[in-house]
Amino acid sequence: MRRIIVTVLLALICSSIFAAPTFNAKYLSVIWEVVKNDVPKPGQSLNAVTITNNGKSTLPASGWKFYFNCARTVLPASPTGNVKIDFINGDLFCMTPTSTFTELKPGQSVRIEFAEDDVVVNVTDGPEGFYIVWDNEPAKGYNLGAFSIKPFSPSYVGLITPAIIYDQNKNIADIPEEQLTKVFPTPVSYKETGGYCTVKYLLFAFDLQGKNFDIRDKTFDNEYSYLDKFFQHALAAYKTKLPPADQTTFVGFTNNKEIKPDGYELIVTNHHIEITASTPNGAFYGVQSLLTLIQPSAFEHPQKEIKIPCVEIKDEPRFAYRGFMLDVGRNFHSKEEVFRILDVMALYKLNVFHLHLTEDEGWRLEIAGLPELTEVGAKRAHTLDAKNTLPPSHGSGGDTTNTNGTGYYTKADYIEILKYAAARHISVLPEIETPGHARAAVKAMTARYNRLMAAGKKADAEKYLLSDPNDKSVYSSAQTWNDNVIDVSLPSTYNFIATVVDGIQAIYKEAGVPLTTIHFGGDEVPRGVWEKSPAYLAFKTNHPEITSPADMWYYYYGHVDSILKSKGLKLAGWEEAPLRRTRLDGRPVYLPNPDFAPEHWQAEVWNNTLGDGNEDLAYKLANAGYHVVLSNVTNLYLDMAHYKSFDEPGYYWGAFTDIDKFYSFIPYDYFKNSKVDKNGLPIDRNIFIGKQRLTDYGKSNIIGIQCALWGENIKSNERLEYMLLPRMLAFAERAWAQDPAWATEPNLAKSDSLYQISWVNFLNVMGKREMPRLDYFDGGFNFRVPKPGVIFQDGKYLANVQFPGLTIRYTTNGKDPDAKSPVYNDAVTYTGSTIKFRSFDNKGRGGNVTETAKQ
Repeated sequence: MRRIIVTVLLALICSSIFAAPTFNAKYLSVIWEVVKNDVPKPGQSLNAVTITNNGKSTLPASGWKFYFNCARTVLPASPTGNVKIDFINGDLFCMTPTSTFTELKPGQSVRIEFAEDDVVVNVTDGPEGFYIVWDNEPAKGYNLGAFSIKPFSPSYVGLITPAIIYDQNKNIADIPEEQLTKVFPTPVSYKETGGYCTVKYLLFAFDLQGKNFDIRDKTFDNEYSYLDKFFQHALAAYKTKLPPADQTTFVGFTNNKEIKPDGYELIVTNHHIEITASTPNGAFYGVQSLLTLIQPSAFEHPQKEIKIPCVEIKDEPRFAYRGFMLDVGRNFHSKEEVFRILDVMALYKLNVFHLHLTEDEGWRLEIAGLPELTEVGAKRAHTLDAKNTLPPSHGSGGDTTNTNGTGYYTKADYIEILKYAAARHISVLPEIETPGHARAAVKAMTARYNRLMAAGKKADAEKYLLSDPNDKSVYSSAQTWNDNVIDVSLPSTYNFIATVVDGIQAIYKEAGVPLTTIHFGGDEVPRGVWEKSPAYLAFKTNHPEITSPADMWYYYYGHVDSILKSKGLKLAGWEEAPLRRTRLDGRPVYLPNPDFAPEHWQAEVWNNTLGDGNEDLAYKLANAGYHVVLSNVTNLYLDMAHYKSFDEPGYYWGAFTDIDKFYSFIPYDYFKNSKVDKNGLPIDRNIFIGKQRLTDYGKSNIIGIQCALWGENIKSNERLEYMLLPRMLAFAERAWAQDPAWATEPNLAKSDSLYQISWVNFLNVMGKREMPRLDYFDGGFNFRVPKPGVIFQDGKYLANVQFPGLTIRYTTNGKDPDAKSPVYNDAVTYTGSTIKFRSFDNKGRGGNVTETAKQ
């Protein structure tokens, strides 16, 4: 009995010592700040986080760990504050208190400094997603409370200051709206014929020329319905029956087989609107042009009347493939937000939605027969073994409540997306990222393997396994994962591919939407993979043509191509998929793989990073016969920061991409538009000497262009729209509008002059027509409102903004300007030390604040 009593007492004592404290992690707040760049060494940065206990109980000195994500490497020996910081995997770090850490009482703070392996440029470079794990509850993470970032005023090469912004904007003339082309993107032929069509009542006609209003050409039913829904919303007195004849506007669709498949003609007279096309595609684009003719306020609430300028338009797209890629693997976005994105794509005549469905950090599509893909691969929460969930990434936190970290599209969701896109003449290109960037799939199939092995079903367990359990290969991916690559020497890998393809095909079939192509990734497979995989070593023994792991690349994509062809599908991939790795003068180089060129795979080329030797990669592949979609990082990546400023979010490893980078892109000669490096400094044009230019044959293989929004720092729908708009509109202009004169003009001075005229006109169209439209379209978008440029000159402050039509407001009381602050109309005389300026859109939504002082 005494032994039992002692045992019970010991158990009670141990449980009181090791039980998780009744401490609410939400009362811990974190502030990140940059202390200094180029410290402790040049090219590094000194950072600090201050953790404050805002609660009423004490954080103990031990018995816990903090975890957080960071895109940078934290130098292990650098932390102060009596903690150590260890790298886990990917972007996950662990902060552990040392024996000298003291408890954190209510109201107290602890400051922890640490060094990163690179300088800090903007808000994207720091830690995020802090959560706590108690030592005796190691499987559960508790999110900390408020996280904030202290403003930082760095000094580094290429920093964009208010004065630089002012100088960039100073030649942007204000063009009266009546002088602007009122259809966007710019049509092939546009003529205003005078006057307006004042729409009060509307009647849809189906043969205007024959005046037969009863016979309906069902070819354009979808387009009729689309326009009908708009006018039902936009016109207060909308009628479908005959109203007063003298107040009626007739809208008709005419079928003319002589018009090119995606072309259209649009005529607006005082009393009728006629859209002529040979296909539903063309008719739909005519509808979108009509919508951009209409005043933006009609997209917010019903109007008593809508005035549409009388025009004659003939139009067709420049490129057949006009794409936008959205990465939902890193950070998920709901079906409803996808619908909004599809709407804005349709309005500006983009027609391919490349949906990046899988990544290291998430698998986002339900596939029949493989439930673990979403049960495990679509969830992020605290874990160190990834057996039941993926670990937190990109600040998603310690549990599954963050809907950007955790989430997926059910089959029903995806069918809705497909149908919604199809009604807007947008095809959805699914991407299943392989063999790299595949950690979600690898871990999901390992979970399946473990489940079935525990049930004694060895054959079933191994059927879809994507990794050899005994693989000792050592590698680190571009995102520092060490276990994210599919083992392509396993036969089960191809069972998996075939099953996923079947699942996707079945979804498209049920949706009644054609599927022609599946994208199978191919980018950024690190060196070192498969080298010590028993499966690879066994495979190599039986395949004498395999001399190194690099040869498995060609085997893998050849096999995937065969699977797709057997199912009537085509293969698309990033540029690495059709490349062959070889050596030139002892250096590794990539060349177009001649073995696959006859297949004319679709290659989406992002890598034209200036100065790394691959500036001409897209042209090499097109000249070799591959069907190339240009997705150049230097001009078309939407996840890149707009410019070099601490308050501008986004990556910048490839470039800074303000809206001018998209607008100035020359698809058939992008060497010409490449003028600055990633820091905004003039490039040495000698880098283009000896580079391949596009041949006429190669030009025929450029099937289109695509802008891309990778998801690492897109943690909300608001951030998605901020990074997307209005830059997508500049991309849409390049994808749809004909080759501008400035792009082909050989005289550089004349080319620059022509460009400036077009650029200023475009900015006026954005500020006065399309950005106001986006204020109201689909309830309004969170597009980026740019920061004003400001200088102090002759005792006065001068301010300007990139888009004419936006409103600049200012304050002198130290507070940030709001929608009620004084409007800037001319130079401001102010004798105080600090003045703040801010731009606002039509709804009174402000952008980043320009704070400046007298020089």
